[in-house]
Amino acid sequence: MGLKEEFLRLLKEDEEFRMAVAGYLGLREVLEELRRLREDFNKFAKEQGARWEEANRRFSRLEEGLGALTEAVYMRYVWEDLGKVIRASGERVVRRVRNADFDGVEVDLLIETEGRVYVVEVKARPRIDDVGALLAKAEVVGRKLGKPVASVLAGSYIGREVEAYARGKGVLVYVY
Repeated sequence: MGLKEEFLRLLKEDEEFRMAVAGYLGLREVLEELRRLREDFNKFAKEQGARWEEANRRFSRLEEGLGALTEAVYMRYVWEDLGKVIRASGERVVRRVRNADFDGVEVDLLIETEGRVYVVEVKARPRIDDVGALLAKAEVVGRKLGKPVASVLAGSYIGREVEAYARGKGVLVYVY
């Protein structure tokens, strides 16, 4: 093996030799600075990761709070609008319950009159499968209470297809 081959082998396999050569070439300082930069960057990335985790936790709490507030406001709107319809028909409200539970089936808003029950599902942007879920909930409530059920879907972004599907299934639709 010639001197050139031995030199290249040592550069490839021996880190100490490689660093000594780099030093003679003036690269040692550059390589050390690159190592420091990598360490600093890794530290920075770790700190940023922790910040993003905290930001995501805070955002999730805000999103959850905003969702609950939006749902409460929509339920209030539905109650006001549907209450007028109920009173105009001469019915009397027996009870009104938010987040009513029927054997594990949660109903956003339940309005019971002497003769019927209104099962209200509130979604900011309902989908067709939300209509199916609402109808399933209404069926459970109707069996449990032994009264006819009116299904109500409320939201702000209800697409034409969803609204047409819901109305075709006999669901009252309130868009806010």
